[in-house]
This record gives sequence, structure tokens and C-alpha cells, in this order.
Amino acid sequence: MEMKTKILSIITIVIMSFAINAQIDRSKMPKPGPDPIVKLGKTVKFSLDNGIKVIMVENHKLPRVSVTLTIDNKPYYKGKIAGVSQIMGSLLGRGTKNITKDEFNEKVDFMGANINFFSSGGSARSLKKYFPEVLGLLADGAKNAIFSKEEFDKEVAIILESLKASEKDIPTIARRVENALVFGKNHPYGEFISKETIHNITLEDVKNNYDTYYRPNNGYLIIIGDINPTKTKKLVTDLFADWTKGNVPNIEFDKPKNVSATEINFVNMPNAKQSEVVVVNTVDLTLGDKDYYAALIANSILGGGGSGRLFNNLREDKGYTYGCYSSIRQSRNTGVFRAAASVRNMVTDSSIVEIQKEINKIRTLKISEKELKDTKEEYIGSFVMDIQKPTTAASYALNIELYNLPEDFYANYIKNINAVTIDDVQNTAIKYFKGDNARIIITGKGIDVLKNLEKTGYKIRYFDKKGIPTEKPEMTLPIPDGMTAANVIDTYIEAIGGKEKIMNIQTIMMVANANIQGTPIVLTSKKAAPNKTSQVISVMGNTMSKTVFNGEYGYQEARGQKMDMEATQIEEAKNSIGPIDDIAYRNGKLDRIEPVEDTNCYVVIYNEIEIFYNIQTGLKMKEIKTTKGPNGDIEFPTSFSEYKTVSGIKFPFKIAQKMGPMDLEFEVQEIKVNTEVTEEDFK
Repeated sequence: MEMKTKILSIITIVIMSFAINAQIDRSKMPKPGPDPIVKLGKTVKFSLDNGIKVIMVENHKLPRVSVTLTIDNKPYYKGKIAGVSQIMGSLLGRGTKNITKDEFNEKVDFMGANINFFSSGGSARSLKKYFPEVLGLLADGAKNAIFSKEEFDKEVAIILESLKASEKDIPTIARRVENALVFGKNHPYGEFISKETIHNITLEDVKNNYDTYYRPNNGYLIIIGDINPTKTKKLVTDLFADWTKGNVPNIEFDKPKNVSATEINFVNMPNAKQSEVVVVNTVDLTLGDKDYYAALIANSILGGGGSGRLFNNLREDKGYTYGCYSSIRQSRNTGVFRAAASVRNMVTDSSIVEIQKEINKIRTLKISEKELKDTKEEYIGSFVMDIQKPTTAASYALNIELYNLPEDFYANYIKNINAVTIDDVQNTAIKYFKGDNARIIITGKGIDVLKNLEKTGYKIRYFDKKGIPTEKPEMTLPIPDGMTAANVIDTYIEAIGGKEKIMNIQTIMMVANANIQGTPIVLTSKKAAPNKTSQVISVMGNTMSKTVFNGEYGYQEARGQKMDMEATQIEEAKNSIGPIDDIAYRNGKLDRIEPVEDTNCYVVIYNEIEIFYNIQTGLKMKEIKTTKGPNGDIEFPTSFSEYKTVSGIKFPFKIAQKMGPMDLEFEVQEIKVNTEVTEEDFK
């Protein structure tokens, strides 16, 4: 009987669904519903005598509470101790006058809460039942921080290691120089952290920064969630009222100015495999300005996402990049408009032309009604989704205070977006997208891109990776008369041990270690004359991949799947000469001289491989192998360093490979010559 009832119920639901569908006229677009009503929740505000302003917003949907502490100081210049506020913020929460670092962390973990500190405040999230204790820990961390020498030294070491890792990172350098040029290096937004400034910082500097700037005078405490405002007000007063205010400096800065005419600012990075391109200008735009909403819509149409004009042009149509986007950032100090993309070297100049074309197009030609309608709907959809998040609600509540906005600012947000007209979009594009007063900042490989950039007609100024003006980089160095690829390889052979010793090599066995996100991997490579190879990659003792060539045919095996080599791969493998691959490169072409890590190298091209040999030492520094991918050519660079002698021959003991976003750095553990390699290894 029960089964029969269930079946009847299912049939009823199906029949009802058919009946409902029969009433829908699918030839007509459904009418949009009314705009959603935006509510931040009931807000209660009060202030403490020390200056901190408290904003409480009730939201009883879930038994959770989120807290944001914001110290709204004006930006300030740190100069020779740039990075001091970053270190100060990182050390907050690592113990107070009342609790040790470990005890603090244990309490937070036990409650399943989250507490973070930074140089301009802090944040916390927890279940309602733990909220009083979590708020107490946040208050204690903010008011009673201690700065131990041990934790200070740890943080300095972490920052120095991070700086070292980013020394050759092109996007990092590009953004650093961009800020320095747009704002000026003596501006709080234009200065940058370096190993020199970090070494200048003392523990006393950190304590002084905390005592001077981490004060409640300009503080805002936003509490959103399942709270009782009366009880919460008492709790906040008990925890924060004794936080002593101080004399926070109020430093004024001149507003940065745009260039009088658009120009290219070029940063030469010889190791760049693509160009970082940015078109940028400063703007005077503040939240709540009358044309704020139109500026948002104009930017969304130009390049606010995957449906923007920049993306459709440079990626979908031209295939220059994986993505090109624009943004407009409002600010009470100095706002910024920027359009940016990472593009292939050979299309750097073309990318600039297309970005500028789209910027000028939205300034000079009116957008369509459909474009305006679609953009509004997309923007409003994102806005409605975001406002449901506690972090967004907190930032909106804070914005109302910081910008002195009306209480119904966000309640009217959608209405104001919908009020934007086609003329509004064009007028704000003209006002804020300074196509004729912008910096075009390019960080890339001069030898590959400057020749074409000079044809764009823009004035080009040159800067080093610290934003210091410099001379135009050398594009090429003349190859000495009579120098050939064979000469370069012969020099390399002599540098690693000499032809006689090389010709006596019959086999080479190498074992190297690396790790991927903490997981150790082992590479075992074996070679035998004239062209036999075996390479096995193991993870925790298990073989993950294997590649074998026995002189006639070969295969690749991974995760139990075996694939025979293709004819082109077999031909390439047969062309290798002896266990030392470079011998075959004598038949290549000496293409150019190019700097690698500030050292000039001969570049030999052999098939799809570029090989870089140090002119001074003769040793190989790098190889770049190019293969065809679904979206164009893909480069796989490998660098070689720390040469050591084994059996009278020099081998690199550090081999670094880059595969897309992944960096592998192999440390060679063992090399054996003419031993421990058998025919079984190539079966």
C-alpha cells in the first residue's frame, strides 16, 4: 500500500509539471521580476571615549557573528624602513601580555573560530556561543600586543625569502614599477619593500609603529550577525574602552599627476617570456560621486570581465592573451584606472594598439542599448550575490561611515545603477579613461619587443626594475666573426672535462630529488651510448611515470597507461649523440648573444630547443624546449647550475624546470659514470 501511494504521488507531480509547462508560452521572453530589495539589516551605532566607532548589524539567519576592526589612518611614507607596518601587522596575535602565542592559537582552534590581524586592523568569525570569548581575544591581541625578538627574526627571514623568490618574477616587478611610476617612489602607494629596507628595520621600529599608528582614534569596529545589540554594546565597552588613544600623525601628500601625453614606460627583463602590459592613469573618483555608477558600468563594458570588449578583442578574436581586463578604483586619496594583460612577446605592440583602440572607442562612440541593458543585469546580479556575504555587508556598513554616505546608499544602489544612460557611460569614459594622458607600462624582453614598439609612435622612456630611469637596453651583441655553434659546443666540452674524457663515457646514471607542495619526488635518469635513455619519476617509492628509448623505439608510461613513441619522437631520439646530448648540438645554429641573469650567453638553436652557454665559463646555463599546444606554442625552460666534478667531468647538481605554473627544482644526489646501467634499463 505504501509503495502504491508513492507511485501515485510521483505520477501526480509529473502530471502537474506537464500542466504547468502547457501554460507557458515559450515563444516570449519571460518578464523580469522586480529589482531585489537590498537590506543591510538594522544598524546600531555608538562611540567610545577613545574614538573607536562601533557599528552593529543584526542578522539572525545563522548563529554566527563576524567582526571587522578597521583603523582608518591616512597612508604614510615609511622610507628607509618600508615594510615595518607589514611586519608589525604580521606579529599581532603572536602572544599578548595576558596569553602566549600557543595558548591563543589553541583557544581559537578549539572554538573553530578565525582571528586575523593586519597593520590596519583585524577580523574574527565564530559561532554565536563563542562570540564573547573570540571578541575578547581580538581585543586582547589589538590592545596588548607583545613583540618578541624571536618572532621578529622569524618574520624578517620569511619576508627576505619571499623577496628572494620574487626577484625575477616578472608580474611582481611589473606591478612594483607601475606603482612607483604612477604615484612616485616617495608616495605611500609608490614605495616598495626591498631587502635593504627590511634589513634596516629593528624591533624598536616595529614597536614604535604599533605605538604610533595602531591606536583606536580612527578605529571602526563592525559587528554583524546573530547578536543582541544591548548585550553586545556592554561587551564591546568592557573590552575596548581601556584601549588608550594616541597622537596619530596626519600627513598630507600631493596628488600624483598623469603624464601630459601618452608614453611608453619600458622595463627590460631579459628573462621575460611574455610582456606585462598596463595602460594606467590616475582618477579623481570617490564612492558616492554623481558619476560613480556610470564609471562602474563603463568599466564593466570595456573590460570588467569575460564579456568585456578587451577580453573579446585580445583573447577571443586575436588570441594574444589568456585574458585582458580593466578596472577603476575609487579612493579618497587617488583612484586609478588600468587596463592590463600578459601577452606573447611577438604581439606586444599589437596588444597596445588594440587596448588603446578599445579605450578610445568607448570614449568616442556611444554604446548600444543592448550592451547597456546586459551589463546592468550582469552587474546587479553580482552585486546582489555579494551583498549576502557577511564580509561584504561589513565593508558596506563601514563605507557609509568612511564616506559620509546616506544610510540608504546601498538600498538605492540598484536604482542608481539602472538610472545610468548611454550618454552617462560615454561622458564618464571620456573623463576617467585617459587614452591620451596614460602611461603604457611594459615589462618585457627588450631584445624581442622594442623594435616593434618603436613603430607605435609613442615616446619610450626606460626604467630598471626599481623604477629608476635608465638608458635604452642593448638589443643585440655582435657574434664574433667565425664563431659557430660547433665552436660553442667544443668550448662547452672542454669546460666540462675535455673531448677525451667525454668520448670515454659509455653510460651515465643520475638520481635527483625535488618536491611538489611538500611531497618528495625522485628522478632517476640513465643514458647509454649511442642514444639509449631511461627516465623514471617516483613518488614515495611508487613509479609515477617512465620514459624509455632503446635506440630503435620507445614508450612513455604513466599511471598504468603505456603509449608508444610517435615517429617524430623516435627520429628525435635517434639523432642524439652519446650520453652527452650537447654533442648533437654542434649541428645547430648559433643564433644570438643574450644575457641570462646578467651574464651574456651564446644561444644555439637545435630543432625546437634553445640552449644558452655562458660566454665566460663555457658552461650550459639554460635550455628552452618549445612544443605545440592547443593554444599555441608552449615553452618548457630548464636551468642548470652548481656544477661539480664526477669522474673528471663537470655535471650540474641543480636542475630547475618550469612546467606552466609549477616550478620543480631538482637537487642531484648521485651521479655514476660507466657503472650501474644495464640493457635491462632500456626494456
